[in-house]
Amino acid sequence: MKILMALALSLAPLGAQTLIIQNATIMTVTKGTLKGSVLVKDGKIAEVGEKILVPTGAAVIDATGQYVIPGIIDSHSHIALGGSVNEGSISDPSMVDVRDVIDPEDIGIYRALAGGVTTIHALHGSADSIGGQTITLKMRWGKDAQGLIFEGAPPGLKFALGENPKRAGNPSGRTGMGTAVTARYPATRMGVEDAIRQSFTEAKAYQAEWADYRAKAARGERAIPPRKDLRLEPLVEVLEGKREVHCHGYVAEELLMMLRVADDFGFRVNVFVHGLEAYKIAKEIAERGAGVSTFSDWWAYKMEALDAIPYNAAILQKKGVVVSINSDDAELMRHLNTEAAKIMKYGGVSENDALAMVTINPAKQLQIDKRVGSIEAGKDADLVVYDKDPLSNYAKVQKVLIDGTVYFDRDKEMSGRAAKQAEKQKLIEKERQNQQQQRQRPTGRQG
Repeated sequence: MKILMALALSLAPLGAQTLIIQNATIMTVTKGTLKGSVLVKDGKIAEVGEKILVPTGAAVIDATGQYVIPGIIDSHSHIALGGSVNEGSISDPSMVDVRDVIDPEDIGIYRALAGGVTTIHALHGSADSIGGQTITLKMRWGKDAQGLIFEGAPPGLKFALGENPKRAGNPSGRTGMGTAVTARYPATRMGVEDAIRQSFTEAKAYQAEWADYRAKAARGERAIPPRKDLRLEPLVEVLEGKREVHCHGYVAEELLMMLRVADDFGFRVNVFVHGLEAYKIAKEIAERGAGVSTFSDWWAYKMEALDAIPYNAAILQKKGVVVSINSDDAELMRHLNTEAAKIMKYGGVSENDALAMVTINPAKQLQIDKRVGSIEAGKDADLVVYDKDPLSNYAKVQKVLIDGTVYFDRDKEMSGRAAKQAEKQKLIEKERQNQQQQRQRPTGRQG
């Protein structure tokens, strides 16, 4: 780990500057495609157009024959988190927060950058009916944990339906992330619904207690505040629209069940994650304003995925649902551009709509579309330069900018590999010598 951090510091990018990307095919996603330039100032997109004057002293990136797209956004990821991502002791650990285990040294961050990913939504696993609090991160490789956090992004709460939380309640079962657990409630699909309803029933009562206390305090009455409950606080935030619900689920009837639970308690499901059978209830999902973040063509890897079809995303989109393509996997996230391209084959969506599924659509699902997800003046300068059409299997990421800073440069990466390998060997040798010296030191009590 020390070796990895040392290399990370050696690769840390310089600060944001004024720069211009010229002569590129610019796929803005929301404002059409044009050939021209993107001007970046103070970490923001200052101007997009066919002809832009180069400011004095600006750095110039010549992207002749290349393509520029908004940074790819992965709305469901588990990278950059240390240790286990499941709290398996109870089925509703709403008080746990992935913010506490952000790992800025995870090499997955740099590999994500190499695949054009600039923003991720980091979540707990799916072992619990309510898994815990989520966070949105920018892939600012070389920064500390605080430096990765997407400032101002709304907080979320992870939910899970079906096999994973059900199996976690079985003594012989295992969680969705492979961690063995002891028996606990719930152990059935019905029990999962009941567990979620029970938690929100408790949250409603807790919310009412605090409302009563505040009303008395406002009237000048002497009142004792209720006991603070860290598990119920995030659920109250959901009820008050201050925290977004991201719900893992596959089977149509369970997704519909969650929509009805939300109706009963007066909150909204922001995004169904995976949702492989969501096409069966696309109308109901659209009516409630929920989104779906799905796979392009993963199916039959477990019983819940047997009814998955590759037309899911296209059907949902045509029914008015905001759809994104997510990874849930450190390897898959490195080629989300081509995962999105598959939807052009399976469903006939346009090139722009396919690209939207990994840019502006996940930005909308995460409530950060005013900052990222498209190339528009005033937005964060999170940009990716490809050598070919980004929806092509042959396209390679050339440069990645976050907040106007170049965090990945393919040319520098390739030319610097020999030096980095030599540095790595030097650090390994130094560590080996330290371990050898420690072994040679006398041990035990003396005389």
